[in-house]
Amino acid sequence: MGLLGLLGLAACATTKSQPVAGGPAGAAPVSVLLLGCSHLAQLYKAGNANSDVLTPKRQAELGAVLDGLQRYRPDGILVEELPERQAALDSLYQLYRQGRLDLNTLPGGRSEVYQLGFALGKRLGLARIHCVNAPGGTSQSILHEGQNIELYQQATARWRAFAAPFDKQLLDGTHTLSQYLRTLNDPATVQQLHTLVYRTPARVTHGTLKADPMVDAAFLNPQYVGAEFISVFYNRDLKVYSNIVTTQLANHQTRQLVLMGVRHIGSLQGIFRDDPAYRIAEAASYLGHN
Repeated sequence: MGLLGLLGLAACATTKSQPVAGGPAGAAPVSVLLLGCSHLAQLYKAGNANSDVLTPKRQAELGAVLDGLQRYRPDGILVEELPERQAALDSLYQLYRQGRLDLNTLPGGRSEVYQLGFALGKRLGLARIHCVNAPGGTSQSILHEGQNIELYQQATARWRAFAAPFDKQLLDGTHTLSQYLRTLNDPATVQQLHTLVYRTPARVTHGTLKADPMVDAAFLNPQYVGAEFISVFYNRDLKVYSNIVTTQLANHQTRQLVLMGVRHIGSLQGIFRDDPAYRIAEAASYLGHN
């Protein structure tokens, strides 16, 4: 056998003997359930009870969602809040665990951070809900010109037509919150949104992005404007990923539940699939049937 073959065998042996990050040699991979959520507080429309997660009907539906997620038995719940908000979130969560925080009167109390994260954490007796968001949020509309821009515009129109029924079915009362979350996390939904934001824009070149405080235009190459656009979103996802894995290392979590906007899910799934220290749990298994 030649030298290259021997080196290849050595590399394979080394890879197989590597310990999982954050644990001893031979430890099982960390399980991560990436749950895509709409921002429930933003769905609320005054005068439409179906949009209000605080109504008895929607609270009962949230209870069913929590029953399913509880079966996953996460020992870490991670939410889309910036780490600098951790102390404030800790304070609110302790009040909530003590029965001293009324989400009906809390500003933003309809948020999935509280309605899902806090509620499930209390059920499971977890001491903390972890903030793993990263700065960099911006609008998909900043990509607005360039060669082949019509491809991105057409894909955006297809996405809007595809997704329009989701909120409508919730707001007109024909779908429960479990059904709504199952639709958002369906692989077809995740893939179409991922293609729109992280694949199609690469075909757009020779243009500019709209001015945005989260984007440093000085480092953008107009020749690759679509790829630059993708990099803005992917850079944020990589930072979220870093926050997730460092939270795991610091707290020795073995089953993490991550609540993030649906736009992030396809990207994060790709990142975690390439991380041998992790395995992805399928959200559909824990979202019930009602």
